[in-house]
Amino acid sequence: MGPLKGVKIIELAGIGPGPFCAMLLSDLGAEVIRVDRIENAGQKNAGALLRGRRSIAVDLKNPQGVATVLKLVEKADALLEGFRPGVTERMGLGPDVCLKRNPRLVYGRMTGWGQDGPLSQAAGHDINYIALTGALHSVQREGGRPVPPLNLVGDFGGGALYLAVGVLAALLEARSSGKGQIVDTSMVDGAAHLMMMFYEMRATGFWTEVPGTNLLDTGAPFYDAYETSDGKYVSLGSIEPKFYAELLRLSGLEKEELPQQMDRAQWPALKRRVAEVMRTKTREEWCRIMEGSDVCFGPVLSLAEAPKHPHNVSRQTFIDVAGVVQPAPAPRFSRTRNDPPRPPAIPGENGAEILSDWGFSSDEIGGLRKSRAIA
Repeated sequence: MGPLKGVKIIELAGIGPGPFCAMLLSDLGAEVIRVDRIENAGQKNAGALLRGRRSIAVDLKNPQGVATVLKLVEKADALLEGFRPGVTERMGLGPDVCLKRNPRLVYGRMTGWGQDGPLSQAAGHDINYIALTGALHSVQREGGRPVPPLNLVGDFGGGALYLAVGVLAALLEARSSGKGQIVDTSMVDGAAHLMMMFYEMRATGFWTEVPGTNLLDTGAPFYDAYETSDGKYVSLGSIEPKFYAELLRLSGLEKEELPQQMDRAQWPALKRRVAEVMRTKTREEWCRIMEGSDVCFGPVLSLAEAPKHPHNVSRQTFIDVAGVVQPAPAPRFSRTRNDPPRPPAIPGENGAEILSDWGFSSDEIGGLRKSRAIA
């Protein structure tokens, strides 16, 4: 099931954003085959990012192992890889070789810095990529220091999601042209693209270079997280005037003489007053007062709390896969509904099954096992 049913994808095993992109495409119904390293065969891995795919463990230093992957490529719609530029070429699995074997193949590449440029061969992580785009600088309170927003902006937002969109766009185009192509996904490019609105706001004079003083970076008193009397937190996002008026009403502040909502010079003083009021009640008390209203309110929940919230329970936003609580596939479709994801495979456990399904004979499979090209 799922809208991508029938789409065949090969994932060259990696970490972080690559597996997340493969998981997303698998969640949407694609058949994703994960090519694991042969030295990892048999090692149990409960990582939720690996859900939904079958695994074959291949020795990519063995010519027969490389030939096996290339034969799979002939029947694939797309391939995903997340190595440094030039690595798959040295393996014998670069885009030129693969596209020669399958001219309709979409070859999805993901790196931090991109396939070229002065930093293309440098090591890096999410924090480095978003630092180069203005994103990390923008995520800090006034007088504080940059706070990495987990690895959501570079790895998963700017990397995995952009690779998924790029691959899907190229697959759609290949249906009409009959030709595949390379999708060069850079986490720097993607994270920069995610910052589009803030570059626009800066160009129009609505965003300053001083972090923590702007509308969406904790500068505004009506857009921030506030501590409650029990040491927990709630979030407020009352930007629009009617929502702000509701915040004042439900917090009891409407009876006080307060500055105009958009008087930036008075934001620090107003923020202190809002903080004082929010500390007069527990998180649960504020939930009873504001949750479900037009304040634009939400309790700040931990990873343990979020799956138990009534809204998330009602929508089944979180699911249990082999004893691991994790987010359910998203988005949702009215007709081509997603199947529940299968648990992560042990590296190599589906090798013979995959090869048989993709057209290998029993003799070929036996030969590959004997030569240790596959586990």
